Amino acid sequence: MSKSQLLINPTKTQVLWLGAKYQVERVPIIEVPVLDTVVKVVDTARSLGVIADSHLTMSAHVAAVCRAAYFQLRRIRLVARALSVDAARTLVQAFISCRLDYCNSLNFMWRYTDNLLKRLQSVQNAAAGLVTGVPRSAS
Repeated sequence: MSKSQLLINPTKTQVLWLGAKYQVERVPIIEVPVLDTVVKVVDTARSLGVIADSHLTMSAHVAAVCRAAYFQLRRIRLVARALSVDAARTLVQAFISCRLDYCNSLNFMWRYTDNLLKRLQSVQNAAAGLVTGVPRSAS
C-alpha cells in the first residue's frame, strides 16, 4: 500500500473477527495497527449493503432490513388511500420487495434461522396487506 501510495481511511476501515462465539471472545485484540493508522475491531460490519456480524448469524442484517422496510411501509401507508392498486404495488415493489430480495443468495449460504425468516415474512405480509387492503388480523 505504501509503495502504491494508497491510504486507509480509518473512519471507514473496520476489522471483524469471524468464528464461533467462544473463539471470538477469546481474542483480546480490540485495535489493529495498519501502517500509521489504528483500525478498531467491531462486532458488525457493512459491506455492499449487507451487515455481517462476527458469528455470521445475519441477525443484524435482518433487523436492519426489517427496520428500513417498516419505515417505508409507514410512509407508503400515509398516501395509500390516494393511490391506485397498481401504484401502491409499484411503490411496494420499489421500496420493500427490492430490500427483501437484495443479496437473497445469502439465505442459502448462511441458512437463516426460522426466527429470522419469520421476521422477513412478516414484512412481506405487511406489504401485501398494504397493497390488497386486507388487514393483518384477517390472515
